[in-house]
Amino acid sequence: MKRFALLLPGLLPAVLLCAGLACAATPEGQSAMPPIGEMVKSFCTKTGLWAFLFPEEGGWTNGMGRLIMMGVGLLLVYLAIGRRYEPLLLLPIGFGTILTNIPMAGMNDQASLHLLTALAGGETDLHFGGLIGGMLSLIYAIGIKSGAFPLIIFMGIGALTDFGPMLANPKTAFLGGAAQFGIFATLIGALLLSDCVPGIHFDLLEAASIGIIGGADGPTSIFLTSRLAPHLLGPIAVAAYSYMALVPIIQPPIMRLLTTEKERRIRMEQLRPVGKREKIVFPLVVLGLCALLIPSAAPLIGFFMFGNLMRECGVVGRLSDTAQNALLNIVTIFLGLGVGAQMTASLFLSPKTLGILLLGVIAFSLGTAAGVLMAKLMNLLPGPKINPLIGSAGVSAVPMAARVSHEQGMRADPTNMLMMHAMGPNVAGVIGSAIAAGVLLTLKNIGG
Repeated sequence: MKRFALLLPGLLPAVLLCAGLACAATPEGQSAMPPIGEMVKSFCTKTGLWAFLFPEEGGWTNGMGRLIMMGVGLLLVYLAIGRRYEPLLLLPIGFGTILTNIPMAGMNDQASLHLLTALAGGETDLHFGGLIGGMLSLIYAIGIKSGAFPLIIFMGIGALTDFGPMLANPKTAFLGGAAQFGIFATLIGALLLSDCVPGIHFDLLEAASIGIIGGADGPTSIFLTSRLAPHLLGPIAVAAYSYMALVPIIQPPIMRLLTTEKERRIRMEQLRPVGKREKIVFPLVVLGLCALLIPSAAPLIGFFMFGNLMRECGVVGRLSDTAQNALLNIVTIFLGLGVGAQMTASLFLSPKTLGILLLGVIAFSLGTAAGVLMAKLMNLLPGPKINPLIGSAGVSAVPMAARVSHEQGMRADPTNMLMMHAMGPNVAGVIGSAIAAGVLLTLKNIGG
């Protein structure tokens, strides 16, 4: 009896199957069960392997193209874990890329967006079946397409930023401004590339979205692209964060090429202490100037300065800590997944993507070179000399670009500490890229 009791759970499915076959066999008026062969065939057509090999629509991009994109996702995961290149963003972006390219999983199902729209319109008699399946599309629509996630991240970055080095030496702000040259040069380059290379065409808004990669500011790139060219969000976001991660590889050769050994040894004067009042007034002044001159940049500048004000005012420590840590980490996760949701084969595997990757590295290189050359130009004027190496920190990759400037200076003179000096143009570059994004946003009225 004990053995029979142990076998009973295993026999139960077989009994139920036989009963089902018996019920489907005879009575008239009842639907007969399909043959076993058809059931097996139907099951096979619902597998991911079948969808990869025999896509119903979309051609190879919905078939083997998905496998290629899943490989790209795995590459990003490897770069995040194995090489530690921007792991906080590349890991969720890579994993989101894998999820969105799984066939028939519905992770990027647009039906959930229609449901969300209907709910917003007051319709209540709806089915919620598509809500879970289209989770990635919801993350993208709510947090990225709306611009919410990049702005919240900017607030967290503001809460982490110390403007003291820039305020102590305001001249370094010019280096952060000069580094934005790559943005506008690449905009023109993208338009020229469209005229010269068959199969690649960028309109004005797409070219502006590509150009912002030169600012080396991931949230700004995502915010601007979601406004001007949302269909290019995947490749532009990956390019922006990939080049940010490759700062220690891309920048040093350019820095050494444009400077002499003597210039790399230049010692800068010790920075003056910056008072608390200056640090509190500064974000308010910057926001006021933004409101008067470039209102389109107010979302980015406003959230950035609000985060910095929470840090410096000293009366909302809990809020500042939340913005710097818990909130920033949560939003970073969803931002990465939302960007990964746009990494579909149909959007990514195209000549445009190759053009974006090429123009992105050109934009970043031009920004680096412009910052170094601006420092050399400023040294022609009377006054204390600036080590041109810190000019490369004018791109917005905080604090990696400043760290690279410091390391290159240490190679020329192990006793020359450039880190705090480089943070001046580095944080100025964040403001500069946000202002550049505001200027480019005005193109929407021209090109749209």
